[in-house]
This record gives sequence, structure tokens and C-alpha cells, in this order.
Amino acid sequence: MTLRTILPALAALVMLSNSAMAQSKIATVNVSKLFDGYYKTKLAQADIDQRKQEIEKDENGMVDELKTDNTDYQQLLDESADQALSADDRDHKKQAAEAKYKEIQDSKAALDQYDRSARAKMTEEVQRMHDKILAAIQAQVATVAKAGGYTIVLDASTQSAASTPAVIYSSGDADLTAEVLKELNSGAPIDTTNLGSPGSSATPSLINTKSP
Repeated sequence: MTLRTILPALAALVMLSNSAMAQSKIATVNVSKLFDGYYKTKLAQADIDQRKQEIEKDENGMVDELKTDNTDYQQLLDESADQALSADDRDHKKQAAEAKYKEIQDSKAALDQYDRSARAKMTEEVQRMHDKILAAIQAQVATVAKAGGYTIVLDASTQSAASTPAVIYSSGDADLTAEVLKELNSGAPIDTTNLGSPGSSATPSLINTKSP
């Protein structure tokens, strides 16, 4: 089957669906804008950024300890080869160097384990926050749509599998984004303007409108 043979069939399908679509009241909404503008997204992003900084601080501390241990290890190695020391002292330094080497390897393994665990927990937390926020947005969209008598709401920010806009054209007359965002932020307990929106801060945004 070629594209030329598919087109007539597609046109027929559109004609058949026109009557059903005529009975529907369609609106659009930009989920990406809702996600970025929602105060709970900003609060969640701030929490994630803070946790990320805490993890980096912990890891930097562990790295600093490793650097110190490496310096001590190298010093013990040098002393174990120092002919100015007695054979017993050199042997003692050699044993101490071996012990320090094992300590370094254990510390490296602990750092790797901490990093993997922290990343896994962070990924789970981001996904949980993403799903919770998206559910709240969907619920608010449904509430506004029902109040306006809309039967279908399309996400204007969505792209198709071919990386083209899912909504090719919309006049914007039935765009609910501003109304939905106003309702979402009506319960904001604090001023979130200083928190910045996801993706606008120095720390890259971890929360996205699309599932990873």
C-alpha cells in the first residue's frame, strides 16, 4: 500500500468522523506551561535542588577524604623505601601503607555505592513528584473543562511520534491554559516568584512534563 492509496481512505475516515466531532466541544491546553507555572512544581524543584546540593556536599566530603588518604598512602610508601630508616621502621611503614591502601579501596567502594543509591532515590522521588503534579493538573483541567461544557481537551504542547505538533492549528479561542493555571495557583500558600521556574535556575530542571 502506498501513500497515494492511503490518502483517500484517510479522507473518508475524516468525513465519517465529522458528524461525531461536530457534537463535541473541543478545547486546548498547554500542559508544559501549566507544569512550569504551577507553584507546586516550583516547590518540588526547589526541594530537589536542595537534595541534589546535599548529595554533592556529601560526595565532595568523601572525595576530600580520599585525597587526604591518598596523600598519606604516598607518604607511607615513600617512607617504607627510605634507607635512612631502620629495616623494622621501613617494614612498619610498608604494613601501614598496605592498610591505608585497603582503606582507600573501601572508601572508593563506599563512594560508588552512595552515588548509585542517591541517584536511584533521586530518580524515584522525581518520578513520584512528576506523577503527583501531573495528576493534579489533569484533575484541574477536567474541572474547568466540565464547567465550560467541553467534552474534549487536547494538549497543545504534545508532539506526535513523528516529532510534529499533535495540534496542528488552534485559534486559541478555547484555550483553557490561563484559566486552569489560575485555579491551580489559587491555593498557593506562599509567594513562589523567588524560587524561579523549572529549568530557569543554575541547577538543571529535574522535573519534566514528559515521563522519562
